[in-house]
Amino acid sequence: MRLRKKWWARPEMEQSKEVVINPRELKGKWKEEFNNNNPIYLELGCGRGRFISNQGYENKDINFIGIDLKDEVLVYALRKVQEKEVENVRLTPLEIAFITEIFDKDEISRIYINFCNPWPKKSHNKRRLTHSRFLERYKTFLKPSSEIWFKTDDKELFEASLEYFKESGFELTYSTYDLHSSSFENNIMTEYEEKFSSKGMKIMFLIARLK
Repeated sequence: MRLRKKWWARPEMEQSKEVVINPRELKGKWKEEFNNNNPIYLELGCGRGRFISNQGYENKDINFIGIDLKDEVLVYALRKVQEKEVENVRLTPLEIAFITEIFDKDEISRIYINFCNPWPKKSHNKRRLTHSRFLERYKTFLKPSSEIWFKTDDKELFEASLEYFKESGFELTYSTYDLHSSSFENNIMTEYEEKFSSKGMKIMFLIARLK
């Protein structure tokens, strides 16, 4: 769906301390941005921010960074973060293909990938955020034994991702084809997750640990 341009979004974001407009300047310096040594968790494609704002609110001893490309989406994530008055969340506009340009070695302790584009055409598979090509990039800044948590409603993407993680040297420590009927606790829902599950769609979920 094409988003209508919101010309007011970027100025609003530029005035906020929760948004990092030039993230490349903080490569290797994210702890200085948060002014503490707490672990940093990253959400790729944070959308309108329900997930990351709730994570930040419920986990004050962890720092969170949310990335999304469109100002028109990210500005709503910013408002959710501000509404909850959380100090441990930062948002940044970025094309995820350039992710290695903003993080240094061992800088991130966990990645969340929630309902990313499944790119169903075979010729487009390499654009998937769980594809081996992306996983190799994440490994350049993930700490040893860090985890990637992945949720999707797309079965083909999920099953392909199981193989991508194995190919890239990750250990699958948890996986389910029906998250909401599983024994997994403390799940925080995203906007898409609530929408899909309300229609009876099953949510698939896995945790992969970097060896």
